Amino acid sequence: MTTDTTPNPQTPPAAAPPLTETDTRVLLRLRRIEGQVRGLQRMIEEGRDCHDILTQLSGVRSALDAAGEQILEQYAGGCRARPGETITPQDVVRAVKLLRR
Repeated sequence: MTTDTTPNPQTPPAAAPPLTETDTRVLLRLRRIEGQVRGLQRMIEEGRDCHDILTQLSGVRSALDAAGEQILEQYAGGCRARPGETITPQDVVRAVKLLRR
């Protein structure tokens, strides 16, 4: 008699909640930022002027800040709270501190 030693398969992860309109806007913004970063890489590879590179870098940082603010606003509104769970002021402060790092 042989014993089956195959481990039980793990349960699949829970499905992600559907994207909100804000999620979709943030994702689009992040994809644009991704394109800007690729542009920065290309500029460096091409030996472009440092002033142009720094200008582009400043634009990327501003775009990231704006995306972070959008995510923070959504978080503050309780977007990622579990059903029945509330967001406390301490949660919001923690999120702001993460954004400011």
